[in-house]
Amino acid sequence: MSTISFENTEIAFEYKSDKELKKARFLFASMGKAWLVKLGLKLTPLALKARLPVKGVIRQTIFSQFVGGESLHETSKVANKLGKFNVQVILDYGVEGKEGEENFDKARDVFIQSIQYAATQNNIPFLSVKLTGYARFGLLEKLNKSSRYDEIIRGIVPLHSLNEIEKDEWQRVVNRIETICEFASKNNIGVLVDAEETWIQEPVDALTMQMMQKFNLGKAVVYNTAQLYRKNRLRFIKDSFLFSKGNNFKFGMKLVRGAYMEKERERAALMNYPSPIHNSKEATDNDFNAAIEFCINPANGVYIIVGSHNEYSNLYATELMEKFGLPLHYVRVHFSQLFGMSDNISFNLAKAGCFVSKYLPFGPIKDVIPYLMRRAQENASVSGQTGRELSLLKQEIKRRKASARS
Repeated sequence: MSTISFENTEIAFEYKSDKELKKARFLFASMGKAWLVKLGLKLTPLALKARLPVKGVIRQTIFSQFVGGESLHETSKVANKLGKFNVQVILDYGVEGKEGEENFDKARDVFIQSIQYAATQNNIPFLSVKLTGYARFGLLEKLNKSSRYDEIIRGIVPLHSLNEIEKDEWQRVVNRIETICEFASKNNIGVLVDAEETWIQEPVDALTMQMMQKFNLGKAVVYNTAQLYRKNRLRFIKDSFLFSKGNNFKFGMKLVRGAYMEKERERAALMNYPSPIHNSKEATDNDFNAAIEFCINPANGVYIIVGSHNEYSNLYATELMEKFGLPLHYVRVHFSQLFGMSDNISFNLAKAGCFVSKYLPFGPIKDVIPYLMRRAQENASVSGQTGRELSLLKQEIKRRKASARS
């Protein structure tokens, strides 16, 4: 059985100074107050729009907790600090919701620069890409409506549903993603394609499969993401894997529980279709852990990233590695948590020898606000997450005080 413990706060917070610990404690205590989070979510975008001097406060609190910096240069300091503790980095240009061809091209160029930077570092194996940063939401929605499951698995996008102008627009999207994947492949950097809402996910899956077929020949360069709170994702993983096996390319998959649960359920109820989300947390957990077992099994040879803040799932993955006779330092199995959260998981896994990374966004404060709002909302709504973070921080502060006295 695994001897890894997620209770060791000395290892978890070794990289933080006393001042940083206290700041994190204050932040998570604030996020534990639902009324305060609700007020912040409402007022912050308005304050920025009105150009009120709130950037300094944001930078010193929620931004410094969850974001690497406004630029690659700033972010490199955080990445280097994590690297000293054998924790790697998944870089993410955290700008969201900016549409228009000019913005899509700019996002591609920033991504290329990020790959160039990552290639010079020894602890940045992956970059994360969100297709809505490179494609119009409405275009993805239209493609999704005419997508078929059997075609998605084979990487076929239903272009027959588009007019000529839209076909040209889609080709530019394909070109952007292909440019990114090709450059990443040449520089030995992995590309993780983020999951989106269900009503735009299918063209994302199909395009990701196209990129896997092209670039995952000798190794996994491109990874898709499966949100296991969805009822059909375990089947989707297995079917996608079978297609990869039959077509001789490596299959890469990042496993997450999911990020849009409330939105998904509300839309399903509003538009009167069955909710795509599991009815219980237990069903989600069962699918997530079944997916871990399927992917880690050496008979399948899937390249897997366990993207989870669930302590049991991470521990279960290490136990499966031992069961299958795999070393903890195994190239096909990677663990990842968001920067600013679950340090008790990340740093203890790294100390045990696992490949672990922090998902590290960067970008101008005003542009990463949607990302930060999600983090605040998530921490306020995830059952027990804020309380768990807070108790671990308090435990380490108490331990340090006792240590200083002795």
